[in-house]
Amino acid sequence: MKTMTCKQLYGPCDALIHGATAEEMMENSKKHAMEMVAKGDKVHIDAMEVMKNQHMNMNPEAVKQWMEKFHADFATQPKD
Repeated sequence: MKTMTCKQLYGPCDALIHGATAEEMMENSKKHAMEMVAKGDKVHIDAMEVMKNQHMNMNPEAVKQWMEKFHADFATQPKD
């Protein structure tokens, strides 16, 4: 299991997100963001809008590079 903050996962806060794999970490980050949006947290709502707009404008190569960076960042995190 590894831990990263919401900010390390391109979010706006210091909440701790846990995951055994990069995919689980991304899924748990998404769950956290959706929970915060459901609570009406404006900072997370704004961050989600920015990310949504960025992803819509990313070409497949940019998405691939983003994923590679995320996987590399996850790999460097120490195990809990």
